[in-house]
Amino acid sequence: MLKIDAHQHFWKYNPWRESWITDEMAAIQRDFLPGDLQPLLHQHGFDGCVLVQSAQPEEENDFLLEQAQKYDFVKGVVGWVDLLAEDVEEKLAHYKQFEKLKGFRYILQGNPDPAIMLRPEFMRGVGKLAKYGYTYDVLIYPNQLDFSREFVAAFPDQPFVIDHLAKPDIRNQSIVDWRQSMKAFGKYENVSCKVSGMVTEADWQHWEKEDFRPYLDTIVETFGTSRLMFGSDWPVCLVAARYGEMLGIVEDYFSEFSKEEQAAIFGGNATKFYNLT
Repeated sequence: MLKIDAHQHFWKYNPWRESWITDEMAAIQRDFLPGDLQPLLHQHGFDGCVLVQSAQPEEENDFLLEQAQKYDFVKGVVGWVDLLAEDVEEKLAHYKQFEKLKGFRYILQGNPDPAIMLRPEFMRGVGKLAKYGYTYDVLIYPNQLDFSREFVAAFPDQPFVIDHLAKPDIRNQSIVDWRQSMKAFGKYENVSCKVSGMVTEADWQHWEKEDFRPYLDTIVETFGTSRLMFGSDWPVCLVAARYGEMLGIVEDYFSEFSKEEQAAIFGGNATKFYNLT
């Protein structure tokens, strides 16, 4: 069974395109490319990773697929396509020629319309994904969870994965509303969750491993161990933790789970979800 980091990024830093990287995130205001990640994956025993878009021009796909073609450890790519566009199906058909392109993500978090995923034109676009065998990564904030539950319920045959636990406010240990909304996803067997991104939602300088336990408890209760997948969110995680520290939080939490469950969370589930080889 492959050991897979199910969520990471590459970019050639552009202050305009990566405008979401603020000055307090100076640690990641530079290029991050395959040569930076490969030693970390090797050090921690990973066979490969899933490369996820971080910018929203379609040229992003060309850049990501170029990296995937050059580096075998990039097992899959989650790209970007304008799901609101009338010609979205033509785009999806075009991308089928790229074997490593496994799915798409549209940056819903922070959108001026928090319910954008329920717009008819967006749902029309997402409704085309299953025909071409594509997954969909759900990137949202907690205030979008209830809209997203209605969204995923409309597509029972579409594989979805919620990125970064939907970014709960770990810094302030705010959990009650997030937990209630998250647990509603348990009944949707087509929805998974990435165990990723947590350190950037905590106090960057003063987090403790115990800060994350109630959130991890919730997603285990909600998704079980067959619908969870580890992702480092490297290099974004570097604003709050080194790769090994982020990994250590998740490894420690799941250390008492069975070897089979650990193998699923650290690769088996991602391999199945993204159809990796």
